[in-house]
Amino acid sequence: MKSKALWIGLGLVVLDADLVLTRPTGMLVLLLTSGLAIWGLVLLGTFLIRRSRIIWRLRNRLIVTYVFIAVVPTVLLLALVFFGGYLVVGQMAAYLAATALERRADTLSSSARLLCQTSEAARTQQATAIAAVLEKQLPGLEVFVSGRQNFHSPEESKLQAPNEAWRDYTGTMTRDGRQWSTAISRSNGVTAVLMAPVTPEVLETMTPGLGSYLTRPAATSGGAGRAEVDPSAPRSVGAVPPAVNVLDQQVPWPVQVPMAFWDRPNQTRAATFALITTRPSAVLGTVFESSIDFGQNILIAFVVIAAMFAFVQLISLLIGAFMTRTITGAVHNLYAGTLRVSGGDFSTRVPVKGKDQLAELGRSFNEMTEQLEKLVAVAREKERMQSELAIASEVQQKLFPRTAPALRNLSLCGVCEPARTVSGDYYDYLAIPGGRVAMAIGDVAGKGISAALLMASIQSIMRTQLDEAALRHAAPGTRHMVAQLNRQLYASTSSEKYATFFFALYDEASRLFTYTNAGHLQPLLIQGNRATLLEVTGTVVGAFPFIEYGEETVTLGTGDLLVSYTDGVTEPENAYGEEFGIERLQETVQRHQHLETPEIAAKVMESVRQWSGAPELPDDMTILIARGLA
Repeated sequence: MKSKALWIGLGLVVLDADLVLTRPTGMLVLLLTSGLAIWGLVLLGTFLIRRSRIIWRLRNRLIVTYVFIAVVPTVLLLALVFFGGYLVVGQMAAYLAATALERRADTLSSSARLLCQTSEAARTQQATAIAAVLEKQLPGLEVFVSGRQNFHSPEESKLQAPNEAWRDYTGTMTRDGRQWSTAISRSNGVTAVLMAPVTPEVLETMTPGLGSYLTRPAATSGGAGRAEVDPSAPRSVGAVPPAVNVLDQQVPWPVQVPMAFWDRPNQTRAATFALITTRPSAVLGTVFESSIDFGQNILIAFVVIAAMFAFVQLISLLIGAFMTRTITGAVHNLYAGTLRVSGGDFSTRVPVKGKDQLAELGRSFNEMTEQLEKLVAVAREKERMQSELAIASEVQQKLFPRTAPALRNLSLCGVCEPARTVSGDYYDYLAIPGGRVAMAIGDVAGKGISAALLMASIQSIMRTQLDEAALRHAAPGTRHMVAQLNRQLYASTSSEKYATFFFALYDEASRLFTYTNAGHLQPLLIQGNRATLLEVTGTVVGAFPFIEYGEETVTLGTGDLLVSYTDGVTEPENAYGEEFGIERLQETVQRHQHLETPEIAAKVMESVRQWSGAPELPDDMTILIARGLA
């Protein structure tokens, strides 16, 4: 493995050298070179630590540490100056380009407001004059002014009044796959719209000498606020100014502006308008007066800072060498003490002198030997608790139903995989007189022992209610049973303890499922290629004392599947932060719906684990599947 990593690193070095020779600038070269420098330092440190006996002694290790103290901060400081300058220059160039676009739009805004304030009689003449003036500055300008007779400039312009929802707007806008500097003004019942196209050539003329622009494909508004990309190829205009010295390297940076869409009123989003490639000298020359010798001033400042840094490092080395003997003496005493403690001598004490941190370390060592016996007792107590948890897990597993009720036209299967030793998820099914079966699934807030105890309480309450109904020969209603469960949980638990709960009764004669969903995730009803989410009919149980719940009824035909689940099935995320989700659960069940219900449940669990890729489950996973039989 180590040799493979070495060969990979050497390959990256060759690639970096090739990029430096062919393309000496760019973000890829910058990142690759920086990564290789860090990789080299790590290899050097690993060699010194693992392969060399030179630094076994603390004194020699401190000498090596001083070398790193003198070298690494200097490298980091230079990297900070380089990366900081890169970011500042790129951001400043983007700001200059974006500001130029804003000024261009402001020019149109003042004219639009003026046209709205002009009287009806003089508006056409005023609009003609403004269009003639602005056309010289802004080629391709289009003007629309509403009135008794709408004004268009040029006459063949297809520009019309914007959507009535548009308020006054000034900025950059996308219309018909192109970007425009836009001003919309509404006043006195008049709407004025001025739009001038923004092209790479326009950008270059607005910021002459700043650099070259690579425009991205034009964006148009898509469904649900998304942006769709026009397939036209990017174009590049302008030229990067020549370098004034070896440090004056090219800096590419994206230009982002607030972008509006013609067909989506009053909605804007930040969009990358173009990629500008500039140099520090070009940016500084644009911001400040060109008579100032920026390169010389920057060089002087850098030399002064470097000299101050070297002086501080020298003082640090002298202080470190002076304190070495004190540090090594204290560490030697601790080393000798640990050897005696490892041999079982817990009465060992090290000499303590002074009031500094090393002295506190010696006192801590002495206190440690006193606490070792207590720690052994704590370890034994922990073993006892682990044993009790294992017993609790075994007891909880016995609470889950072992076998499903045998029904002529219904197959049931439930699976629960706890994230910890015990689970806060709950599922149950129970046959009741009259050819009916009750099924339930729930998710208790929290994890661990407290959640497991609440889960056991829910099962006890629900089974007690079913037994009482059977003794009375009464037909239990799902909404009444869930309401009673809610009242009992609220009365017997703290306010922060609650659970989501789905309870259903199946009648074998009518094939009807009557259910109440108390804030639980919506179960999936799959009928052939169609999937339906069952409605939620109330809030969680145990949080509020008096809640009314509703109930709904669905028919489970031959081959239909009713899939109930907890959030441990749908919420696990992959390496990119994407949840497994209901859609993937539906797809997995439909892909395997020809299998038996236990096999479907196993396929779902396997798909969730593969999606997550985590060695441990992030949450309890429970699934309950009912299938209609012929």
